[in-house]
Amino acid sequence: MTVSTSITTRPAAECRYDVVSLGEVMLRLDPGDRRIRTTRTFDVWEGGGEYNVARGLRRAFGLRGAVVTALADNEVGRLVEDFILTGGLDTSWIQWRDYDGIGRTVRNGLNFTERGFGVRGAVGLSDRGNTAVAQMKPGDVDWDALFSQGVRWLHTGGIFAALSESAADVAEAAMTAARAHGTVVSYDLNYRPSLWKGIGGPARAQEVNKRLASLVDVMIGNEEDFTASLGFEVEGVTDDLTDLSTAAFRSMIGAASQAYPNFQVIATTLRGVRSATRNDWGAIAWSRAEGFVEATHRPDLEIYDRVGGGDSFASGLAYGLLELTTLQEAVEYGAAHGALAMTTPGDTTTATLSEVAKLAAGGSARVQR
Repeated sequence: MTVSTSITTRPAAECRYDVVSLGEVMLRLDPGDRRIRTTRTFDVWEGGGEYNVARGLRRAFGLRGAVVTALADNEVGRLVEDFILTGGLDTSWIQWRDYDGIGRTVRNGLNFTERGFGVRGAVGLSDRGNTAVAQMKPGDVDWDALFSQGVRWLHTGGIFAALSESAADVAEAAMTAARAHGTVVSYDLNYRPSLWKGIGGPARAQEVNKRLASLVDVMIGNEEDFTASLGFEVEGVTDDLTDLSTAAFRSMIGAASQAYPNFQVIATTLRGVRSATRNDWGAIAWSRAEGFVEATHRPDLEIYDRVGGGDSFASGLAYGLLELTTLQEAVEYGAAHGALAMTTPGDTTTATLSEVAKLAAGGSARVQR
């Protein structure tokens, strides 16, 4: 077994995959510096909270990955597949669904996202009802066949679990099988009010996420996620975290670690919103073996596109726990990767391992020639 200070993972040599993600992969339509309501053109990428983590581990950090998702078998679905292939992930576990011609019974998800600027915040609009992945059932994937091939890390989260009643059951089946095969399970709470709005709101979110939390080794989220999804309050939190002591976050994490003894690592990003394009950015993490650590705080960080910053934090953290030694290194890589990801457009990272390592070690933005 490969052992970091905080968590034990299976040796890479005996595993087919370093990471597998479970979640929806959508097309992201980006109006650039325009508004969704007035634009005449969109840039198009792929994106999805769970997928972004696996893609980051593949493209930025060079690990082997696969994605478990479902797509309607039409030209849009095949475009999403082409993006996933470009991202370097194995697509053999994608579940393809017959398309009826107009999407009466199944379709692929779309996500329209404005980046925001200054006092105008970023805006996300999902068009993902009745999608193929929301209709997945636990038996659609042979989970034992997947995890028996050797998987070091499974990542899923609250976005996927919110898509439908059956999606939460699929997540539970995957997480249960992963743990039975010695795979580390990470889960990003990723609370999205719009996803839970029509199916019970915060009460339903807590019911689902509390059930799945008992199967998690590495729990990730920000302060809103822990409050809305698991019911742990962080007193005194506002959009401005500039002067907020991390004591409140330590208290929240401590309560979560006692409520869920299966949690081996808990990590949360710290984001203070000065404007849509200037954020304070940091992170804090805890493990049973090492206690609390805090990443380098980056006040007044310039943001180009904030979407995907949390996912890139999660992938950097996972890389650190898989390949490095200490939790301090892992949280520094996570925070650095998240910061770099927010300097480019799109959900997915364009950073390299050397860039992440340099920033995590205190590097600057001085020109490289």
